[in-house]
Amino acid sequence: MTETQTIAIQRTAASRLAEVDFATVPFGKVFADHMFVADFRNGEWKNLRIIPFGHLPMSPATPAIHYGQAIFEGMKAFRGGSGEINLFRPLDNWKRLNISAERMCLAQVPEEIFMDGLTALITLDRQWVPNTPGGSLYIRPFLFSADEYIGIRPSENFTFMIINCPVGPYYSTPVKVCIETHYTRAVAGGTGYAKAGGNYGGAIYPAKLAQDKGYHQLIWTDGKNHEYIEESGTMNVMFVMDGVLVTPALSDSILAGITRDSVLKLARHWGMKTEERKVSVNELLAALKEKRVQEAFGAGTAATIAPIELIGFEGTDYYLPPVSERPFSGRVLREMDAIKRGQQPDPFGWIHKV
Repeated sequence: MTETQTIAIQRTAASRLAEVDFATVPFGKVFADHMFVADFRNGEWKNLRIIPFGHLPMSPATPAIHYGQAIFEGMKAFRGGSGEINLFRPLDNWKRLNISAERMCLAQVPEEIFMDGLTALITLDRQWVPNTPGGSLYIRPFLFSADEYIGIRPSENFTFMIINCPVGPYYSTPVKVCIETHYTRAVAGGTGYAKAGGNYGGAIYPAKLAQDKGYHQLIWTDGKNHEYIEESGTMNVMFVMDGVLVTPALSDSILAGITRDSVLKLARHWGMKTEERKVSVNELLAALKEKRVQEAFGAGTAATIAPIELIGFEGTDYYLPPVSERPFSGRVLREMDAIKRGQQPDPFGWIHKV
């Protein structure tokens, strides 16, 4: 790092670590002591710093608030058996952050700023990485406009930050989902492939309507005719149909999930047939009725694998086999967890040690 890129570190005066019960910590509500911040001003990144976690001074005119000029990533750190801290595929998060940044007209974040900031922050807050069964440190890098301007245009100033929170399992039970054929998460030509904040904000209302009916989440369909399956809630969706791992092919309305890619790589490593293609609602319903869907699950950073208990469509619920009878997703979850925690070899080079 050059002298201008040195990360200044201001340690918290009083750690909150002793207040946390890692065995019962709720997801996304308890934050580690520090956060990383970098400013993009006058065409360059500067003022790299780690400071105590806290509120931000921010102009009420920032386009991040008014026009959604903000993106984020989600990743995790895991404690290994020898006490080391393992990051799972962090460079893939960095690459995807910049794909999102390009789509939303935000500044590109250099690899060294992303990785050096991430490493320094996790090193400082390493005691916040849980050592409990199923526990991990959820890491949230995000980038937003820091202009002071009311108007629609590409911004000139940006802030990049990373915050962390210790978490336990995301879902404690298999999820109930229903197929959504009215509301739309993303459309062709839109921002569905980017991790833009507005994608998620706009999904809350239809998800709430489904939750009011007793479901946990939605299975999203394409925005044109609602004919094809796209995602499940905030995750990619995957099926084992007739012994084949099937998932919707990536497009500009589907996020290129890192967990999704990891599941596909593991399946192919094991010799399992995989298909990335269009999956129609009619095909899925027919397979469910004929009991040809052996497994269905969401794949994402927060939950890793979220088994789907049932899929609802137009008032009818189609149940999947019990989780105990799903050999593939169970094996994937165990294998990925073991790799992340350093309990077995990493043949794919996924782990970055801190």
